[in-house]
Amino acid sequence: MKRILTLAAAIAAALPVVAEFDASKLPPASDKKGVTFEKDIKPLFERSCFKCHGAEKQKGKLRVDSLEATLKGGENGSGIEKGNSGKSALVASVARLVEDEAMPPEGKGQAFSKEEVGLLRAWIDQGAK
Repeated sequence: MKRILTLAAAIAAALPVVAEFDASKLPPASDKKGVTFEKDIKPLFERSCFKCHGAEKQKGKLRVDSLEATLKGGENGSGIEKGNSGKSALVASVARLVEDEAMPPEGKGQAFSKEEVGLLRAWIDQGAK
């Protein structure tokens, strides 16, 4: 029994830590087709996220300057649920739905607009390619 609890604790520790959020408050996903990391998402991350989550610094062990690193996630897991942006912690963070988890934090980078959150949602809903 102890071994099962230890395994359960290890699995729980690896999952993203996300406060509950109301997905109905998210901006809608963009209707743009063929959204890609390199062309559409990386420029947003470069503008707003690289300062704390790029090549030189990785707060929370999260790096978003490559597709592979973004999908891998940080110390709390990926934060991306491919095909379901409404359940993706990364979307809730950049949409600023949870005050303590809003990214980027005030004064640390330009916040995502509703249209940009919609583009991120479309990318995730389309499989995060």
